[in-house]
Parts: sequence; structure tokens; C-alpha cells
Amino acid sequence: MTKTLFSEFDQVSAKQWKQKIQVDLKGADYNDALVWQSTEGINVKPFYHADDFDKKPSPIPGHPNQWSIAQDIFIDDESIANKLMLDAIKRGAEAIILTSEKEFDIAASLQNFPYENTKIYFYLKFISEAFITQLKEYLTKQNATVFYNIDIIGNLISTGNWFHNLKSDHGILGKILQKNPSGNILSVDTCVYQNAGANMTQQLAYALAQATEYLNHYTSDSNNEGSKKDLKMTFQVAIGSNYFFEIAKIRALRKLYAIIAKEFGVAQTCHILAKPTKRNKTIYDYNINMLRTTTECMSAILGGADTISNIAYDALYHKSNEFGERISRNQLLVLKAESYFDAVSNPADGTYYIESLTNELSDKALDIFKDIEAKGGFLSQLKEGIIQRKIIESASKEQQLFDQGKVVLLGTNKFINEKDKMKNDLELFPFVKTNIRKTIIEPIVERRLSENLEQIRLKNE
Repeated sequence: MTKTLFSEFDQVSAKQWKQKIQVDLKGADYNDALVWQSTEGINVKPFYHADDFDKKPSPIPGHPNQWSIAQDIFIDDESIANKLMLDAIKRGAEAIILTSEKEFDIAASLQNFPYENTKIYFYLKFISEAFITQLKEYLTKQNATVFYNIDIIGNLISTGNWFHNLKSDHGILGKILQKNPSGNILSVDTCVYQNAGANMTQQLAYALAQATEYLNHYTSDSNNEGSKKDLKMTFQVAIGSNYFFEIAKIRALRKLYAIIAKEFGVAQTCHILAKPTKRNKTIYDYNINMLRTTTECMSAILGGADTISNIAYDALYHKSNEFGERISRNQLLVLKAESYFDAVSNPADGTYYIESLTNELSDKALDIFKDIEAKGGFLSQLKEGIIQRKIIESASKEQQLFDQGKVVLLGTNKFINEKDKMKNDLELFPFVKTNIRKTIIEPIVERRLSENLEQIRLKNE
């Protein structure tokens, strides 16, 4: 019965489907009524069909068989950080992301850590060859799975300055790579682009261009031919609320990185750490943030992120707290353990709509990337302010749509609860902070869509 079920029906071509739709529209224009354009310039059709593809889509390189739930921990006091990470692991975390602004006591921070089944990600707000060497030696003895995520260009982008200077930062990173050619050292943090308002093709193109700066610099040494094939790249990505587009974005990133990695002779698979964006999060009707982060985490899972770290619903205005962190982690646990989002490793594979979006995002991002390379490369365009200007232009368009009510954030610019008061509940300053300092480039500034509206409401409370 099951073998012959579909043979009883005639195949229907894309042309026949479109003709049927046009009849049902009763004279209305097909494109005007049903085709819409995204901010990336992609025309989204009402249906997709096998006829849209000249050949069967290729598998996405490096798509993981499983994904991990991560918890972010900031290291200030080592004993407190250690207590928090062990508790998070006990409650379901499968990876720990450790952020620090200064050197710390490694043994004290990682006391009793279960290395055998918990990955560690570092995001250090400084660069030190001696400390990272010490960290690497300690964790190698523990047989730990570690991602060091050094991104000196990322620091330049977000702060406007190098850690030390261009030559010194590249020199330190080069020495670390030389000692650890197969370690998970290099990273590209693309979150700043999304959080600042860049569209998806820009995010992908800038991620590629930033990665290319590293590959150009650290694979050009002829003495390094034997080890450069082991060079690995980690990408950190922020996931927005455009559900299917975000699934396609992660897939497109893997696809595009494989193309440039092949040219440099390095490993063609990359590691992806994903987290929800901050750009659409709000301080009013803050519980809706849980709905936003849930769908964003779902996009990350289906898109093929290796590890996913959620953000707490109250992270904008509350200091890190046990309840907020537990809820954010439980959102991922529910998706994994109760919603079976770990049952199939690549459910989006072969989906006509997502495959089409993946191809279109890849093609448009590749065009932007080629233009950047033709005009001197990523660092050159950063110094000239071209990248910053492009992001500001994209962010301004999105901000205008939000101000007009065409981009909706429930509880903030639509269906507003006038009784909602937040002035006395702010433990943290939830808006862009102005820090006047001398920089060598204009930094890329993260800004939420609802900031201006929220400031007005706070003044009027």
C-alpha cells in the first residue's frame, strides 16, 4: 500500500501550481499579491518546487550530528564562577562559555570540572601568549575539548582599537597558532554585525571577509605548509527572528566557508556557536523575550549550529541571576529532551524553500565578499569606514520600518500595555553607552530597535 500510494497521483509541475494560484487570485497580480521582498533583496515566493533546481542540492559541509546546550559564565571571582558552572552542568548544560577581562587562576576556576563530557569555550577580552599557553597546557593534560576563540579583528571592530597594535596582536596570535596548529584557536564573532543591524547577506559576507584576513595572514608562511591543513575556524553567530531565513543563514555560512577554505588548503568544515540576537529584545513586556529566543534557538538547531547558548529574558536590565539563567537553559532542554529537536540531525536538508534561501543568501553574500576583496580587503574597508557605513545604512532602514510599525515587537510598538512600568526595575543600563575615547577606526556599535521608544516611555512613567 505505502509503496504504491504516490504512484496513484499525477505529478504536478511548478507551472501548473502557478496557473492554479493565478486562477484563484481572480485577476489579482501574482507578484503583487503573493511575492514579498526581504531586506536582503530576496523575492520570497508563495511556494517552492523541485523544478526550481537544475540539480539536486549538495549536502551542507560540516553539519553536526548533534548539538550542545551551553551556559555563559563570567569569571570575576574564580570560586563563584566555578560554583556557577558546576551547577549549570548539573542542571543540564553540556558546554560552558567562559568570558574574562583579565587573567585568572585556571585551577581554581575549573576545579572538579567534568572534562570528559563538557566542552569549554573561552572569550577572553585580552590577549596574552603566556596565559593562553598556560591555559592550553593545563587543559591538554585534562584531555578537555576546548575552543579558545581568539578574534583580534573582532576586538578592533567592537572597540575601535587593537588589544595592543596590529603588529603585536598578529605576532602574538601567530606564535600561539605555531605552537598549536591543530587547536581550536581562531574565531570570527559575527554577532556584532547582526546586533548592529546588518542584514543577513552582509553578516555572511563580513564573516567570510574577516576569516579571509586570518587565512591570508596565517597560511602564507611556506614553513607552515604541513600544519596549515589542520587550521580550524569557529564562528559565533547571532540568530534573529526571521525563522526560515536564519536556518538558511547558518547553512549558507558553512557552504561559503567551505569554498574559501578549500582555496587556502585548510579544513573545509567550521564550528558554529549560536545565540539569540539582542537587537529585537525589549525591556517592556519582557516575557515576550522568551518567545523570541525560543524560535531563534529553533532556527539555530535546524540550521546546524554545533552549540547553542540562550540569553535570559531579563538579561537587558537585570544582573545575571539564577532564575533567568535557569529559564533560558530550560528552553533549550525542552527543545532537546521534550520536543525531539535532537532526533534528526539535518531535517532542513532537501527542503525546497530552505535550499532556495540558502543558495540565494550564499550568492548575494559571495558578491559582497568579492567586492570587498577587490577593493583592498576587509581591514582596508574597516579603516576607510565603508563596512561601518553599510551597516548603518541597513540598520537605518530596519529602524525606519520599526518606527513605522512594519517591523513589530509586541508589547513595545504594538499592543502596548500602558500599565507596564520599568523605571524601578532596572539594575543594568539597557541602552547604548557612550564611552568617549581615542580609536583608530570607528567601532561598530550594537543597538536595539526599541531603544528610543523605551527611553521615551521611561521618561513618561
